Amino acid sequence: MLRKLGKFIFMVELGYKQIKVFKKTYFHPFISLKLAYKQLSKDRQSYSNAIIEFLNIEVELIGEIPQRDKILYAINHRSLLDIIVMEHIFAKHDKSGTWIAKQELFDAFYGDFFRYSGCISVDLQNRRGLLKFFKEIKHTLKKVDDFNIYIFPEGERNKTTDILEFQSGAKKIAKANNLDVVPVFINDTLERTFKEAPFKEKKKIQVHFGELIQDHEKLENNYKEFVKNVKDKN
Repeated sequence: MLRKLGKFIFMVELGYKQIKVFKKTYFHPFISLKLAYKQLSKDRQSYSNAIIEFLNIEVELIGEIPQRDKILYAINHRSLLDIIVMEHIFAKHDKSGTWIAKQELFDAFYGDFFRYSGCISVDLQNRRGLLKFFKEIKHTLKKVDDFNIYIFPEGERNKTTDILEFQSGAKKIAKANNLDVVPVFINDTLERTFKEAPFKEKKKIQVHFGELIQDHEKLENNYKEFVKNVKDKN
């Protein structure tokens, strides 16, 4: 019980310390947009690496991450550990970018972590907010040549073993900015993994990266086919 409680205390304390680190870059008066996203990505990755080490998790990457940037990564979503696991992978491949997150996360008690760490909020119910969101994405892609976008296309945490119907965000972003999509499948129920952590012996998690999806109209079908192929092999 104490080990489980210690997990939450460690993550919260580290998270609040990390917000102060984020703010140094976020409020820097002279830093360029490219350098800001690079630094904020490194800071998120540093936080994630510390959590992965504390929980005693090993992440096994299956497949390849494209060397080029300006890619949209479409990832299944089951747990708050999903972002941490992905940032751990991106750290090893020197990738920088932003997470697309619902506005409600920015309004929660931990909202400052998302607000100052380089994430971009979207309010799906606000037309004016949507227009501002798409302008920000287009502007950033134009200014930052090593920028990537990370999104959970299901739109919410999935408590089933299937893939939920995709919301329209991922396809619209990819289509509006002519981005190829990399399908990513975290082949583990990380909600349970998080509850059981930290582990005495190393816990291995598999993360599968698929081939580029260039046909935006077939994004959801191609993603589900990719996941089916992964499950059939396991």
